[in-house]
Amino acid sequence: MKRQVIVVTGAAAGVGRAVVRAFAKPGRAIALLARDTEGLRNARREVEERGAAVLAIPLDIADSTQVEQAAERIENELGPIDIWVNDAMTTIFARFVDITPEEYRRATEVTYLGTVYGTMAALKRMYPRNRGTIVQVGSALSYRAIPLQSPYCGAKFAIRGFTDSIRSELIHDRRNIHITMVHLPAVNTPQFSWCRTRLPRHPEPVPPIYQPEVVARAIVHAAYHHRREWHVGLSTLLAIYGNKLLPGLLDRYLAGRRAWEGQETSQPVPAHRPDNLFRPLPGDFGAHGVFDNRSRTSSIAWWLSAHRGKILTGVATLAGTIAGVALKRTLTGTARDSLPKLTAVASNDHVADD
Repeated sequence: MKRQVIVVTGAAAGVGRAVVRAFAKPGRAIALLARDTEGLRNARREVEERGAAVLAIPLDIADSTQVEQAAERIENELGPIDIWVNDAMTTIFARFVDITPEEYRRATEVTYLGTVYGTMAALKRMYPRNRGTIVQVGSALSYRAIPLQSPYCGAKFAIRGFTDSIRSELIHDRRNIHITMVHLPAVNTPQFSWCRTRLPRHPEPVPPIYQPEVVARAIVHAAYHHRREWHVGLSTLLAIYGNKLLPGLLDRYLAGRRAWEGQETSQPVPAHRPDNLFRPLPGDFGAHGVFDNRSRTSSIAWWLSAHRGKILTGVATLAGTIAGVALKRTLTGTARDSLPKLTAVASNDHVADD
């Protein structure tokens, strides 16, 4: 049986690292794309330990030539690509007016254009075969932007826009290629410890916070169960639909002190804190950030979303059963009530006949 070939960008740490672990099992080949770090090398070892074939390729996802060359190498060494997951990102925590053009460009090139380049490389190979799946790692912030994260929000909005455009093109071309987005809640990843920041205190995700394994399971599920979009966490649903209903109110709420301070811990940021915006940091940061004691390991909202077909079928079956019982009782009661009348009519007819 042909083994499945899966590509994950941003595979060295955070959500990408958790996704790699979730995909890795015998019968699969995983290509890991990330900047050359100890994390990338250890991610490769973890995949091997789980029994999957692996190819780790150090690259800068913001360089389209490197991404194309990596895709070519993957197909030459592992085989045709079946699933491509775009996860790589970087960002700056700061007010927009405090970010330089060079910083903004870099965050956009990695987070947005890196996803574009990955999608280009994947579709170039999937189109002729007329099969394949692309998973874009989105965010609740691709629907409802928040202050202090304009580079990240802008990139995620852009990813959602170009993904919708591509989806329509695939439908028009009658391609059997699936493209989907998985929108994440706040996740406990190392990005809050290594991102560039100009906040006075250590950045933190807006609660509720989920462990990366929760969203990794959702991403793997999305790769095999085709749906236009997936939403992980109740907070993601509230952000998306709340913004549709009350966008102006949310603008004002997020302008307030509570929303700003909710993105910072009480710990001050050390002066000249190193970050990974332009170059990787040494060491292996793994999948988890520093918020383990505050992070959730499951999501009821996600489980309900993932199983909504079975749930709706069950509800419909139950409703049908209840309606059937009620109808039967009604008909039985009607027949019982009609019995004396029918008896009386029959008696009267008998007398008349005599």
